[in-house]
Amino acid sequence: MTVVETVLARTPEPLRSVLVKHRELLKFAIVGGTTFLVDNGVWYLLKLSVLESKPTTAKAIAIIVATIVSYVLNREWSFRTRGGRERAHEATLFFLISGVAVVVNLIPLLISRYWLHLEVPHVSRFVQEVADFASGSIIGMLLAMVFRFWGFKKWVFPDELGERRKDGVPRIPR
Repeated sequence: MTVVETVLARTPEPLRSVLVKHRELLKFAIVGGTTFLVDNGVWYLLKLSVLESKPTTAKAIAIIVATIVSYVLNREWSFRTRGGRERAHEATLFFLISGVAVVVNLIPLLISRYWLHLEVPHVSRFVQEVADFASGSIIGMLLAMVFRFWGFKKWVFPDELGERRKDGVPRIPR
């Protein structure tokens, strides 16, 4: 039994039908949670060590690592019943959408650090870290997640190219 099937089996019926209807979004959210941990783990590892004076660079590197993990998980799990593009074309579109999402993700951190000056010596180290987390890992990531989900469904893994269901049987055109 898969993770999603296990979760759905334990979910009350009214909610279960909503989750089944939006299973791609549910899988995308699980992948997002996983990449959230990868992103923040790499970010804080770099930011608190070799890139201490360059938090935005550390965040950009962390986002790139998380994006690679995201591609593999989304392609092989979240959107595996979609697509139909050549892998190189699909990967190019994925990383193009993700590149724009990196910029979307970094904007709140840049505003926090360099426009609002929520950094040492203007504020305490604690305030700086809370502001970095809120702007870079919450606000920025949520904005980028919405953009990615829309972009992936529309351009990278469009349903009209795959025309297949989970069981691999082609859909009957309407």
